[in-house]
Amino acid sequence: MSRISKSATEARPMIADKRQAILRAAIEVFARKGYFNSKVADIAGVAGIADGTVYLYFKSKDEILHSIFDRAMAEFIDEGKSQLSMLSSPEEKLRKIAELHLGRLSDDRDLAIVFQVELRGSTKFMQEFSAAGFAEYLDIIRETIEDGQKSGLFRKDLKPIVCAKILYGALDEMVTNWILSNRTYSLAPMADEVMKIFFGGMLRR
Repeated sequence: MSRISKSATEARPMIADKRQAILRAAIEVFARKGYFNSKVADIAGVAGIADGTVYLYFKSKDEILHSIFDRAMAEFIDEGKSQLSMLSSPEEKLRKIAELHLGRLSDDRDLAIVFQVELRGSTKFMQEFSAAGFAEYLDIIRETIEDGQKSGLFRKDLKPIVCAKILYGALDEMVTNWILSNRTYSLAPMADEVMKIFFGGMLRR
């Protein structure tokens, strides 16, 4: 019995490591070749494993793409909640959200390409993803804006969900432009510029 338990315990890190290796390889392949032009064999090659091994962890290429999104959003939301818990002002929290959003994707260009380009190649994917972690992300922004309205910091005549979508849209466009631009510049500092404009319309005068 103890042997079985020990073997199972040792196997878990190996499974997690192999799964993460496949996802990391998929991000690289999708970013370089495009999702629809990529094959499972391409992912296996970059991960350094046999083609069949991929199917031990994922049923299809679609599931790999889903998993990339789910994992990235879960990590981002967990990090965001941790960082926001240390702040009290809704204004500071929104600024931190912007910094984390741009900073995270700026640090991983391949992931940014998958998020901004490859995930949007299918209406089906977008509908499914919108019902997943994306909705939770918008809720965090919306709730922060509502807190600011209750405290009198933000205007109360604006709908929180609309403001949340506007902020997300601005950050999203900054990342897309960064990917498509031929210029080399740091994306993270642009959070300050975005928030100056956003707060210009949100803050009470």
